[in-house]
Amino acid sequence: MSDLTHFDKDGRARMVDVSAKAETTRRAVAEGRVVFSKETYAAIWDGGVKKGDIASVAELAGVMGAKRTSDLIPLCHPLPIDKVSLRIEPNDASLAFVVTAEVKTSGKTGVEMEALTAVSIACLTIYDMAKAVDKAITIENIRLLEKSGGKSGDYKRMT
Repeated sequence: MSDLTHFDKDGRARMVDVSAKAETTRRAVAEGRVVFSKETYAAIWDGGVKKGDIASVAELAGVMGAKRTSDLIPLCHPLPIDKVSLRIEPNDASLAFVVTAEVKTSGKTGVEMEALTAVSIACLTIYDMAKAVDKAITIENIRLLEKSGGKSGDYKRMT
């Protein structure tokens, strides 16, 4: 395992210097899940919650979250984002919405944090909009699925 890059030799937090890195196309995909009770899942997917189409609002919130990642995560570089797309799909077997985000840029550092932030904000938005009918909603398994570009190469989660 390599050294933690956000600390200097004295253990002080620092923003990573990416000035010598080459600009490459960077891409990251992340996902998370929002799990409901059977009744809440049915009400939300059928559009029965008073606040309306939760999935569309959550997708928009995820895009906004990706664009604000450097404002939320200390030491994260602000990036020109070329693409953010979110998809929220029902999973009837687990009574969950699966939230997937893809983020792309051409730059000197990756967009993993932007993809993870997009998923997190979308999941939190779903929770916020549904909490009036179910306080036991669970957000789980927010994780990076894949990334490409940059010196460290490609990554694809196997499980």
